[in-house]
Amino acid sequence: MLFSSIPGLGEVKEKIIQAVKTNHLAHALLFHGPEGSPNLRMALALATYLHCQNPREEDSCGQCPSCQKMSKLVHPDMNFAFPVVGGDSKDDEDPNKEKKVDFTASFRNFAVKIPYGNVSDWIYHNGFEKKQLNISRSAGKQIIKTLSLKSFEGGYKIMLIWAPEYMHQNSANSLLKILEEPPEKTVFMLVTSSPERLLTTILSRTQKILVRAFNDEEVMSHLLSDGLCSREAAVQIAPLADGNMREAYRMVDQVEDENTVLIRDWFRACFLLDINVIFEFVEKFSGKDKESQKSLLLSGINVIREVMLDKSKATELMRSVESDRDFIHKLGVNVLNEEKLSRIYEALNESYYHLERNASAKILFADLSFRIYRIMKASETITS
Repeated sequence: MLFSSIPGLGEVKEKIIQAVKTNHLAHALLFHGPEGSPNLRMALALATYLHCQNPREEDSCGQCPSCQKMSKLVHPDMNFAFPVVGGDSKDDEDPNKEKKVDFTASFRNFAVKIPYGNVSDWIYHNGFEKKQLNISRSAGKQIIKTLSLKSFEGGYKIMLIWAPEYMHQNSANSLLKILEEPPEKTVFMLVTSSPERLLTTILSRTQKILVRAFNDEEVMSHLLSDGLCSREAAVQIAPLADGNMREAYRMVDQVEDENTVLIRDWFRACFLLDINVIFEFVEKFSGKDKESQKSLLLSGINVIREVMLDKSKATELMRSVESDRDFIHKLGVNVLNEEKLSRIYEALNESYYHLERNASAKILFADLSFRIYRIMKASETITS
């Protein structure tokens, strides 16, 4: 995992590399950033840099045996801890023992293939039952035991703890001493999107590295350079993802060029109160999977944003493709004033909120369709 494999965030990479060069890198680091940020990838890139036998000015060489091992996360001095189900028995010294599952191999695979994944993705990746995840007391003991051993290759010994907010309190407390006074050339890397859930005693022992979300240009550039979608799709996905690369990946196969066309035809049916067509859309939308339904609502929100920008003559800020501009312009000129736009924007956001909380999609889209009709047909001053 190289720094160059992470799109953008040049200022964060430079700060980390400078800390290594000037010997100001702390022995306990907290990589924190919002969901979909490269907090895990940044930690792994630093681990690769520390292990690299021929580090360059701005990155690891990517060619030496250590870099090759790190590309598969199998370097013997690279250790991991992460939440799993159960494994909190006092007598169970190995958190993987009961299930006889090699979770470390599973995590390596997860980190390489789903680098922007969250805990829900980790649960799905392993097929965990709906039980409480935790980094158990026995896992804490295993961390201490692992770090008490000498480095295999004579360099840094690294312990990466992913989602440390899931640490059992006893496990967290057992690590306080080693976090403060680790063995020589030992580096802790805690990676989280929820630093506020960590114990204050843990936070106070770490050097914080904020890994910001991607900007729209970084998301779009990455999607295009990796050939993940067309330019038209990338233009739509980047603002919808809002800096969350996990969301961008998810939408690659779901937010396609025809989404704006769907929104256009649905809005037209709502405006005309064409009951048959409205319910055709309701059936079509409710028949999609939940993530696709959310993507449609996000596309609707983006259309309303574009209309607002068009009405404000701020076309330089618009992100829609040229083929959609005529529809967007006419929607703002002929149908929606500022107040109506605000009301529809609110309705779409509320529907997204309820959809995330498992509302019935059929009822939700039917209600939303008639709500949009009432807003569109309301007098200039909306009173209800």
